[in-house]
Amino acid sequence: MRLITKLLIVSALLFIISIIVINYEHQRFKTSFLNIPPDGFVYTVKPGSNLKQISRDIKQAGLSSFPVDYFYLYGRLYDKAHLIKSGEYHIKANTTFPELLEQLTTGKVIQYSFTIVEGFTSQQLINSIAADKRLVKMLTKENLADVIVALELPASHGEGEFLPETYFFTAGTTDRQVLQRAHKMMTSTLESAWNNKAENLPYKTSYDALIMASIIEKETGIAEERAEIAGVFVRRLKKGMRLQTDPTVIYGMGAQYQGNIRRKDLRRDTPYNTYTRYGLPPSPIALPSKESIEAALHPADGKSLYFVATGQDGRHVFSNNLVDHNKAVRKYQLKKKN
Repeated sequence: MRLITKLLIVSALLFIISIIVINYEHQRFKTSFLNIPPDGFVYTVKPGSNLKQISRDIKQAGLSSFPVDYFYLYGRLYDKAHLIKSGEYHIKANTTFPELLEQLTTGKVIQYSFTIVEGFTSQQLINSIAADKRLVKMLTKENLADVIVALELPASHGEGEFLPETYFFTAGTTDRQVLQRAHKMMTSTLESAWNNKAENLPYKTSYDALIMASIIEKETGIAEERAEIAGVFVRRLKKGMRLQTDPTVIYGMGAQYQGNIRRKDLRRDTPYNTYTRYGLPPSPIALPSKESIEAALHPADGKSLYFVATGQDGRHVFSNNLVDHNKAVRKYQLKKKN
């Protein structure tokens, strides 16, 4: 009986010691930081990877001084081992194992951003997408017509049909996906704006409004001027006047434009020369922002029919008649006294 009693006592003591050791290791594991460099560590969880594989990777990378099974067993203990999400993760310095597990199970992957610049042409956008090495390349051709076909979009010109915005994406995102998102955003934004447009506008379709918005985008970078410029163009259309806007001429010149418009350029007829042709050009000339779309569909009231750049902060001066406009041209463009 004494031997049995001693064995029971020893067993109890060993059990208690084991519990103490396990609890100590558990607490030490929970509160210890991984060996992450000051600028962090990028780790990719591949599709199909499990926590056991991740535990081995972390150990092999020198991020952990604990036995390989610790992280895996910790995940099993808290019933999270099966919740790991694939993706590219940025593990920050001073991250604990519980924090890492939370990051991996909530899918807090690295978010990259790509900004479509308002006023870009669609071709400039495509060139920018092609140069971004973070995107998986699916588009084999880089000219606008071929890209529109590759995106499986409805047959269209393609110009102006992607919404300028900052788009966030994760590793593995393709160039095709970003462009499809931008096109979908433009479609929904234009549709929403068109459904809430002002009355008595000289547009037959929402595409006409998109064309006008692109011209407004190229004419001014001043937010408060957009609606006023829209008002000028809308009144000119209603009166049957030519728009006579330089950005459309430049777009029609294509590669021939070398930074300056000459008189012969204004007289040379192209589908985009609004000095020689009435109405809107056949397509947008750039990617318009939401604000320019709103301005095109909610032009400011007024009587002005002309405007000229002042050369100061990109601003313009507006005139109701040709006499005042010519005076403004002499003052701001020709630098002559009235």
